[in-house]
Amino acid sequence: MILENFKKVEEKIAVSCFNCGRKSSEISLIAVTKTQPIETIEEALKAGIKDLGENKAQELRDKSDLISGDFRWHFIGHLQTNKVKYVIKAADLIHAVDSIKLANEINQKAGQINKKQKVLLEIKTSDEATKFGLRNEKEIFNAAEFCAQCSNIDLVGLMTMAPYVSDEKVIRQCFITLRETKEKLNRAGFRLTELSMGMTNDFKIAIEEGATMLRIGTAIFGERNY
Repeated sequence: MILENFKKVEEKIAVSCFNCGRKSSEISLIAVTKTQPIETIEEALKAGIKDLGENKAQELRDKSDLISGDFRWHFIGHLQTNKVKYVIKAADLIHAVDSIKLANEINQKAGQINKKQKVLLEIKTSDEATKFGLRNEKEIFNAAEFCAQCSNIDLVGLMTMAPYVSDEKVIRQCFITLRETKEKLNRAGFRLTELSMGMTNDFKIAIEEGATMLRIGTAIFGERNY
């Protein structure tokens, strides 16, 4: 089932890219393995998936100890400073840096293992109370400048979550805001390349607005059993 679902998602990505004049090679598909057992994750890797995303710090720590191979772990959930120690060893990329305090902790913990940790700043592009992220321009620029000064952090892009709504205009505006924020930062001298945005319900819109990383769980693994 996973192989079949993965191929279907890849085909949809390819069609969306073609329709908006992009190359599918510009897109990384991150399979969100939240709550999935080891056997299911191993099946996903056999299907050819190269990027796995985890939402919970301890879950990433435990799963990374049990699974090895030619793939990358992404930490995509909200990260508390006291949980950084659980993800720093395994995560190729931390997607949701939403404060200077968190960036500082990542820098310190990465330094302890001589690692340059790739990160994305999480930007809050909607008014949903449940969403995290940097909001105003000053906050965003201050966080980006702080990361640029950290010897053990490599700031490579931005991340956001659009609200789960049926109004495509609302979703699209979130993704436009993220892309425009990246453009502003790059005009100021930052060299950001990544936009992590788009999930199972809205990844086609995200592709149209410049996403380079899609975080997809349900379309690959089916509905989660909590």
